[in-house]
Formats: sequence, structure tokens, C-alpha cells
Amino acid sequence: MKELSQIAQAVQASTTMAIDALFKQMKAEGVDVIGFGAGEPDFNTPDEIKACGIAAIENNVTRYTPAAGTVELRQAVCDRMLADCGVAYKPNQVVATSGAKHAVYLALRALINPGDEVILPAPYWVSYIELIKMVGGVPVVVTATEAEHFKLTPEKLAQAITPKTKAIILNNPSNPTGMMYDKKELEGIAKVCVDNDLYVVCDEIYYGLVYDGRKFASFPALSEEVKERTILINGVSKSYAMTGWRIGYACASDKVAKVMANYVSHSTGSASAISQKASVAALTESQEKIEEMRKAFEERRDYIVERMNAIPGVSCIKPEGAFYVMMNIEQLIGKTIQGAEITDDNSFADAFLKKGLVAVVPGAGFGAPNFVRWSYATSMDNIKEGLNRLEKFLAG
Repeated sequence: MKELSQIAQAVQASTTMAIDALFKQMKAEGVDVIGFGAGEPDFNTPDEIKACGIAAIENNVTRYTPAAGTVELRQAVCDRMLADCGVAYKPNQVVATSGAKHAVYLALRALINPGDEVILPAPYWVSYIELIKMVGGVPVVVTATEAEHFKLTPEKLAQAITPKTKAIILNNPSNPTGMMYDKKELEGIAKVCVDNDLYVVCDEIYYGLVYDGRKFASFPALSEEVKERTILINGVSKSYAMTGWRIGYACASDKVAKVMANYVSHSTGSASAISQKASVAALTESQEKIEEMRKAFEERRDYIVERMNAIPGVSCIKPEGAFYVMMNIEQLIGKTIQGAEITDDNSFADAFLKKGLVAVVPGAGFGAPNFVRWSYATSMDNIKEGLNRLEKFLAG
């Protein structure tokens, strides 16, 4: 038989799946394991949002919608982005998608020709590098160190640009680090992008989960010149605890949005009509319950950071948004813990799960070797017990 697509074969399975599969197997066997790998809020979707979904079914809102989404949803997105982020879009500049990951894929489809380079700051969300490959692009990974608070500098960005560079993916606040760029930092990056005529795929899905009273700065709100070259990625999954509803959205220039909508029409078709209706409620009704969730995440973050930094052999810096923390395990490399030799973050995660009964995500899959990611999208009881187990595991 003839060979499969070279592009498709270049796409790798998630490097985090081995630990996740073992965790699920152990849990199914009745082992008392605790998981900190979840990339979704542990809260339920607010009742008023669920009620709108139920009403949509009962009122037979169950048919195809326009490929780019209903006008009602796209207008709700425009209103929310203006209110929260200070950036103005028109409904024809919004494309509703089957989750924010789908929006990133469509944005890259609209921008990238085979061989185009896309700059990807590391640590990065595991799917970004594969999404770039899926459209025939070439990922150019630029590492931001812990000393740099895992944030790309304008100088590093400029050094990575070549004649083949087409775009950059910017995730703010970040998964996996939880770090957030402030307005001044974004302005430095934006200047390099404008000066070098780069597109920016800016994923701001965690913008509603920001802590310590910090003010979130949206990248396309910096200027009209910046907005014109930005594809803003967002959705209802994280801030509204609606991961399974599968509604993301992209906001872009008229030209880019039209190309993305064309791709939707010939691939997946429109996102779920029922989910779109529920998402309108999420975006337009009271945001009080969203603030309650944000406060709960902030309380958990404060606890996990303080406690983790008090445990010998590991450390972390304090995340400013999202619900993740990156634990530095460099001091453990080369040691033997409970009979297991720790050679890297993967071997640590494997041993910690088997011996400590706690699942965390190895950093290598995020472009961050010698770190592991903990998600604090879980109960405070789980967080406390997980850290108790970490102390016991490291004590041997």
C-alpha cells in the first residue's frame, strides 16, 4: 500500500498519555491515587447556563447554524471582549468553533503554508507544537527560563526570526506555567511582531483566571496595528467550567475570519447549536459565579505554592493566572527515591505515581524538562493530601 501522509505521520501522540493511562488503570483497579493532571475546572457548569442548554433542546434549537456560529453568539462574544478586554470586534470577525483547540488549528490553517516557520515560546501547551506540524508548518521553539518567569522576551523573539517566519503563538496566561504577560511586556513583543510583519495567534483562554488583583491586558487591545495581525483565541471552557460543551471562538480581521469560516463549513460544520445557546448565557448573564470560582482557584494556588516551596528538594514560582504550577525537580535528578532512579521528569512522574500514588504531568511534553506540572483544578482536600504524599515520597 502507498505510504500515509508525511504530515500526518509527523504528528506525535501526547507525551503525557503514558502517565495518564497508568493513573486511570490504577484508579480503575481501586488504588487510592490522586490526579493533578486535569486541564479543566473541577466545578460544575453554573445552573443558569445548564438551564439555557436544556431550554434549547426543549425548544428544538437542534439544527445546523451558520458555519461561523449564530449571530447571537458572535454578538455576545463581541460584547464580552469589549467589556472585559477593551477590544472591539464585529460579529463577522468572530468564528465559533468546537473548542478553543479547534480555533487554534483553524487560525494556523488560515495563515500557514508548508515550510512557514511558527515561533513557539516554551514552556508551551502540548498541542501547539503538533498543531503547527499538522498544517505543514515548522515549529521554532524558543525557551523562556524559570529565571525569566517562563516569559518570552522581545530580544529572544527577534533572534528567532528568519525570512521564513510567518507567525508566533502566544498563550497568556500560560498553560502550563500559569505566568502572565503584563501590558508593558506585551508591547515589547508586539513591536517586534509589527516590525517583522508577523501574525500572532494569541490564546487568551485563561484570561478570566487572574490573581493578586492583577489587571489582564489583551494583546489585540494594544493598538489597531496589533489587532489587525492578531487572531485572538478564546472560549467558555475554563472561566465558565464548560469544557465538555465544546465552544471556543476566534476573533480576527475580516479576511482571516472569512477563511477560517470557510474551513469550518467544509470540515466540522458549525459547533453544536445547543452549546452555542448555552454559551450565550455564559457570556451575557451575571459573572458572579465566575468570580467565585476564580477566588477558589486563587486560594488553592496560595496554599500549593507556599507548601511546595517548604518541601526540601522541590520548588516553584508563583503563577499569576490559570490553574497550574510548575514544580522544579532539578535537585532530584540523579537521586534514587524509594528504589527508583530519577533521571528526568518522566521517571520522576512514573515513580511518584507508582510509589507515591500521585499523578502529575512531566514537563518534557511542554518543552520544560526537569519540571512537572500540577493542576490545582481539584479540591483543597486533594491538594493537601497530594502534598502530604509528596513529602512522604521524597523522604523515602
